[in-house]
Amino acid sequence: MVSKTFIIENPEGLHMRPAGLVAKEMAKFSSDVFILFGEKKINAKSLINIISAGIKKDSEVTFECSGDDENDAMAKVEELVSQNFGD
Repeated sequence: MVSKTFIIENPEGLHMRPAGLVAKEMAKFSSDVFILFGEKKINAKSLINIISAGIKKDSEVTFECSGDDENDAMAKVEELVSQNFGD
């Protein structure tokens, strides 16, 4: 398992568009990918779960990847975060 913590800098947080991008990209991996936010453990492959978590700007989240391609999945997470989720 690999995990990394990020601060969400997107002005609108993980709203519909960036949440959809995360879910779409994470679905390409066989590894389990979760977002840890407060007391919540969110399936990063589920748009509805990401949206319902209410992750706002300046929130601290940890992405946790576990499986055969966990390092590739984490590399994609890091890429998405560095690109501010396409926003």
